[in-house]
Amino acid sequence: MAHTDRTKQTDTDRTRRRRLRREVPSTVGLLADERDFTAMRRYDTFDFDDHATYLRQIDALLRSLTAQGVHTTVALFDPDEYAEFCAAGGHDPDTTASRSRYTATIPATGAAVAYTGQPLDTLVPQLINTAVRRATWEYVTALLADLGACADCGQDIGRAAFDRASHLLFTLLETAGPGIHHIVCSIPADDEQLLASLQADRTGPTDPTDPDTFAVDPTEGAEFVSVLAAGIALERPGGVVLRTTAPGTPDRLHGWRLLHGHLVPLTEAEVFSAYCTDADTGEPLSPESGVEYRAGFDLGLDTTDHHH
Repeated sequence: MAHTDRTKQTDTDRTRRRRLRREVPSTVGLLADERDFTAMRRYDTFDFDDHATYLRQIDALLRSLTAQGVHTTVALFDPDEYAEFCAAGGHDPDTTASRSRYTATIPATGAAVAYTGQPLDTLVPQLINTAVRRATWEYVTALLADLGACADCGQDIGRAAFDRASHLLFTLLETAGPGIHHIVCSIPADDEQLLASLQADRTGPTDPTDPDTFAVDPTEGAEFVSVLAAGIALERPGGVVLRTTAPGTPDRLHGWRLLHGHLVPLTEAEVFSAYCTDADTGEPLSPESGVEYRAGFDLGLDTTDHHH
């Protein structure tokens, strides 16, 4: 009888542990490309020979965790940052424990996305895009913070540029009217092209005084405004393009150039040229079917205010 009771208790404990396991989130580190995968092969305890097999195993692991009811985050594993992490903390990099310890830290400081069953050919671009966005955000935030105060008026240049960019974005969305708007801002920086995009859903209420008029992801909004602010503060010749989708009508494409803190409308011909020219080769591209290329519209903003 006692043996039976112990068996029942053991089964109960296992069941409880399985239930608890479902409440413990998991983080899976992913080596997204061949270069990073090759860098990790220097460690004897990294037991994979080719990237394709590794990716298949990662996919199977993610599906298995989901089947167990475990919430899983996939993090972009960077071998260089991993080596720095181990050196700084005195960890042996050639151990599974060190890799696990590093992977657990990535979501707080690096690129990570929630796994929801998406295939790897969707998940990997999501991770890379997240990493690029985070790097852009960190670069732009540091840039704006380091600009200091205006010599003429004493205003913080970064803050003033951010406020200006916020006002430009709100006015752009307000003037664009109803529809789903996809907006991209491109600003040339010293070492790279800064890009930010956001989607704004204005298919509901259209009262511009209502803060819920524009359904915008807060993170996307902050990133977009920051990149636009960098262009304003540095007086770089950037640009903004807007694509509007609405039921029963063709998509509409508009464009503006950033000039001295203002979004100056492009002509219809300039918008067509921007969308229908290969940025790398300069060769013409075929226009999209069912799309209207239109001039940028006037945002009606004061052009006499002080800029830094």
